Amino acid sequence: MRVAFVGKGGSGKTTLSSLFARYVARQGGPVVAIDADINQHLGLVLGLDPAALPEPLGAHIGEIKEYLRGENPLIASAGSMVKTTPPGRGSRLVGLDDPFFADRFTTAVQGFGLMVTGPFSEDDLGVACYHSKVGAVELFLNHLVDGRDEYVIVDMTAGGDSFASGMFTRFDMTFLVAEPTRQGVSVYRQYRDHARDFDVPIAVVGNKVHSAADVAFLQEQVGEDLLVCLEHSPAVRAMEQGRAFTLEDLEPANRQALVTLLARVQAQEKDWERFGRQTIDFHVRNAEAWANRATGEDLRKQIDHGFVFGERPTVPAG
Repeated sequence: MRVAFVGKGGSGKTTLSSLFARYVARQGGPVVAIDADINQHLGLVLGLDPAALPEPLGAHIGEIKEYLRGENPLIASAGSMVKTTPPGRGSRLVGLDDPFFADRFTTAVQGFGLMVTGPFSEDDLGVACYHSKVGAVELFLNHLVDGRDEYVIVDMTAGGDSFASGMFTRFDMTFLVAEPTRQGVSVYRQYRDHARDFDVPIAVVGNKVHSAADVAFLQEQVGEDLLVCLEHSPAVRAMEQGRAFTLEDLEPANRQALVTLLARVQAQEKDWERFGRQTIDFHVRNAEAWANRATGEDLRKQIDHGFVFGERPTVPAG
């Protein structure tokens, strides 16, 4: 299953991504967490020294395109691939154990793998869009065939920036982290309204809740989309300050909240048909809006209408 954590900046989505990844990894099965936020803090929250972070995906998007292109005859070159390019027959489909991504772009931490898009550099300032870096994650997700009891957990960029590409549709479940404030629920409404027409499953996770009045506020503003609330946590604050932390340090109510989140994910059906349909839909949108002009090609011709999403090839491409 693929899980996204989204929300207003400062809502705690990075912290909750890290806690959920730790918890899911404890249940067994492969877990990969991806830091796709413009503020690259997931590794820090997990206790990693910056020198221990893996190679950033966003800095190697050309190599990633060439690898994923495989021997797909509909894609003339890696240069004609964009972030929405869908896989087809001959493309290189990958799993969480794919050596190209696992050996170079993944670092083991807290019992699971961490991948990062990488931060903005001085060379990027004023000339590059952060979504060009996140495009590497979108391509990875488009070509990923995740198996049963495998989890990809993505810490997304804050607020409405998630809608600058089709990546918001790449997930089986989206958790929107909302503080009990008007600003927190305003991001929820924006996300709900944008995602409504795309069958994107959303559940709201209340965070930094101090009282029954906070819970009542979220219930009034969010309604049945409110799944669970996490109370204000001294243990989490200590973790964020760099002190030693384990899941056992969490308050009982907050440990139970992680159980609830995983149960909600496991109750969600995998829908490869929707995934494939939306992959193609957003590629056509991108092609017609800007990508055809940028590449000088009609990128709609990259679509392999006979390709079945979710099936692993019997013989690896390439």
